[in-house]
Amino acid sequence: MLTLSNIKKDYYVADTTVNALKGVSISFRKNEFVSILGPSGCGKTTLLNIIGGLDKYSSGDLIIDGISTKNYNDRDWDTYRNHRVGFVFQSYNLIPHQTILENVELALNISGMERKERIKRAKQALDKVGLANQYNKKPNQLSGGQCQRVAIARALVNEPEILLADEPTGALDTGTSKQIMDLIKEISNDCLVIMVTHNPEIASTYSTRIIKLLDGEVISDSNPFDESKETDQNTQTTPISQKNKKHKIKKSKLSFWSAFRLSARNLWSKFKRTFMVCLAGSIGIIGVASVLAVSTGVQHMIFNMQDDMLSGNPITITEEALNINALMESSNMMMPASEIKKSIEDGYVNVDYIVEYLVKQSDSLGSMMVTNDINEDYIKFVNNMPKEYYSAIAMNHSLDVTNNIYTNFSFNGQENNNMSLSTAIELYTSMLSHTDYKSFSAYITTLSETFMQAPDDEDFILSQYDILSDPENSKIAAESDEIMLVLSDDNTLTDIFLAQLGYLSQDEFFNVIYKATDDENYDENLNVSKISYEKLLGKTFTWYPNNTVFNKTDSSLPIASSNPFSYNAYENKNWTTGKELKITAILKTKENISYGCLDTGIYYTSALAKEIIKNSLTSEIVEYINSSDNTQIASMIMNNMPLGITYKYSYEFNGTTYANQHGLVGSQNPMSSLMGSMGDAMGGQMGGQNIPTVYYLSLRDVGGCTLPNKIEIYPTDFDYKDEVTTYLDLWNSEEDLIIGEKTLSADKRADVQYTDNLALVINLINTLIDAITTALVAFTSLSLVVSTVMVAIITYVSVIERIKEIGVIRSLGGRKRDVSNLFIAETFIIGGLSGLFGVLVTYGLVGIINLITRSLLGVGIACLTLPTALIMISISIVLTLISGVVPARLAAKKDPVVALRTE
Repeated sequence: MLTLSNIKKDYYVADTTVNALKGVSISFRKNEFVSILGPSGCGKTTLLNIIGGLDKYSSGDLIIDGISTKNYNDRDWDTYRNHRVGFVFQSYNLIPHQTILENVELALNISGMERKERIKRAKQALDKVGLANQYNKKPNQLSGGQCQRVAIARALVNEPEILLADEPTGALDTGTSKQIMDLIKEISNDCLVIMVTHNPEIASTYSTRIIKLLDGEVISDSNPFDESKETDQNTQTTPISQKNKKHKIKKSKLSFWSAFRLSARNLWSKFKRTFMVCLAGSIGIIGVASVLAVSTGVQHMIFNMQDDMLSGNPITITEEALNINALMESSNMMMPASEIKKSIEDGYVNVDYIVEYLVKQSDSLGSMMVTNDINEDYIKFVNNMPKEYYSAIAMNHSLDVTNNIYTNFSFNGQENNNMSLSTAIELYTSMLSHTDYKSFSAYITTLSETFMQAPDDEDFILSQYDILSDPENSKIAAESDEIMLVLSDDNTLTDIFLAQLGYLSQDEFFNVIYKATDDENYDENLNVSKISYEKLLGKTFTWYPNNTVFNKTDSSLPIASSNPFSYNAYENKNWTTGKELKITAILKTKENISYGCLDTGIYYTSALAKEIIKNSLTSEIVEYINSSDNTQIASMIMNNMPLGITYKYSYEFNGTTYANQHGLVGSQNPMSSLMGSMGDAMGGQMGGQNIPTVYYLSLRDVGGCTLPNKIEIYPTDFDYKDEVTTYLDLWNSEEDLIIGEKTLSADKRADVQYTDNLALVINLINTLIDAITTALVAFTSLSLVVSTVMVAIITYVSVIERIKEIGVIRSLGGRKRDVSNLFIAETFIIGGLSGLFGVLVTYGLVGIINLITRSLLGVGIACLTLPTALIMISISIVLTLISGVVPARLAAKKDPVVALRTE
């Protein structure tokens, strides 16, 4: 069944060729016990390894069942070793981290047998060699003889046709040796046994045939195979896997799961080292995962706040809007030094260059302001927006009601006549100018910005605000004579705000300033730290129409003589046209709302706005402005000629009476305000000229405009915000729009630009977060590289440690790929454990971070999502797999003969 024909084996050591076998020709019978004797180095083990397919001959031929092996590939040799050959080694070569049952089962595993049958056969093999009921012991729990029995059971479990034994009793005592030899002798009744031994006595006692080798040649054969007397064998060249059905056996293959289990057992047997490796490998994962957790947490926090922020940051359309990009491009209005240098040529000033530069700057300045045409068609277009897109739409006319609303003020402990709120602004500003606290006067003008029009949607307001004042007798303002007071989140109103509304007297107001500045004039008896809801609700305000507060008279002293009107700073007790405004509710944002639609201040209703506009349209001052030469007024503004109405007021401060003080009714020219701010930033000058403050009296100051100049749209949620902006973009598209019964083509519609501050802010924040996250991830990823290199080194160390195991697997028919998979599985496990450990540690860090941020900020800022955690584990696995590729390939290339000899 087995024939060696002129087998030669040469080894090359440096420049020397060692002839291990020199043309050995031997034929073996199907059943016999052959002992190969000879001194060390004569080629006995080399011959055994060639017969077993572990080593390859240099020349000659090995014929199995009449089949030449010259055309065998690696898979054929693997299958041959797994199904037809069993090895018994002197040093047992058992895998220490596996049980003896698993050691025996390994050969069946490589052959692809089902688990249930595999376990049954392995137990039968162990029972046969006298190791019944010891299946779960490890090799280090057995004696030498028992270990050799396990090795024999492993060799026999696949029912091989050839049993190869290399000094099977060399490491055993005499008694145990006899037991092992008796067992092998019994086995030889069913298969061919070829044993290498140095012991002539054992060979002569148990063998049926003794072959002696010397210097790589057969010198004697006690019972040679005689072809003329025994069955003929016809040499063929067909590989064994294609011979016949009997030997057409399934290709040997160690499943990845089996490789995984082997590696897992090995890692578990070195638990402490495995733990340290996983700990080191997880450092990079912890770093990257922590950065991503904080980044994701902040983005989630922003995302969760977005719907809330929509209320405080609606999509806004205004008549005039500031072009931020143009402003940034023209932030430096003075001619920079670099441009001045360019304008000088050969000692002369290039005037053309300077003029060209200034013209460019002027054009850039003009592009700062975007003008929108908010007409009736556009308002109808906005109102036709699908209801599900928005919670509320506020049409704001930006009325300056402070000129027409009067209330009571107390000065020096005495009740004075009611004065207008705008007069209060002038009065307190003038008072502060006589003190060392002139800088406080800048805050006085904020009153006009805190008396505003509320959205006309009660449910929308109640969804964000709680009513603090007597809920049974309080309600959201809806009628024209109702207003609301909105507090800040911490239930406070500024002292300046309360003073200007008449809640604080003159003495109480200045006492607040004295307290804040540690002034010696502070009087503790005048200190006002709290004010009741009852007092807030009890304050009365009265609105008067234009014809009452503005009087047409030729004797007035207007700054511009073309505007002959006077203004009544104080209320006349004989006035009968007023409308009393009562505070119907005090509001505060709900605890779960961070950004409400209303700022701190007083809010009037759209009903009052409509009534003011209706009344004002027929007033004398509105009719006068409408009949004036608008070109002349515009020219006056551009030429810095003030246009407004002066009035007189008086007050007493620190024992001095200030009579006939001049106040001004009007609005500051927006361009003048902008230029003034920019001038302040440049030291108060632009191009060498002072920037004057220009005032003018517009129709909106006196309620003379029917169209709103500001539209605020509050989307239902952040998802619908995109629907709102998409809808608004239709106005600027090329499509024809049907508005009511009217069709507007694109050429009949002027573009209207909206402002989406929230999108700008969110995009900026997300861009910043992404940039920071990318930088931090890139930095922390260095530790991943270090971990990858470290795992590669550890895996290579594992290859060195498991060389004997590699040889065992190859001797049992395992493929090179099976050996490679063994270490790929090991790196997979290390990567998975490192990633899992890193993720678990990160979750712990996330908890600590959130614990700290909740105590400091009231909100957690870290969140490691499950997908991110899985991705990090996957990255860990991929990186360790990459790191294991080279060591795994080195392991697969190990010579099984060399591996089995390694100690």
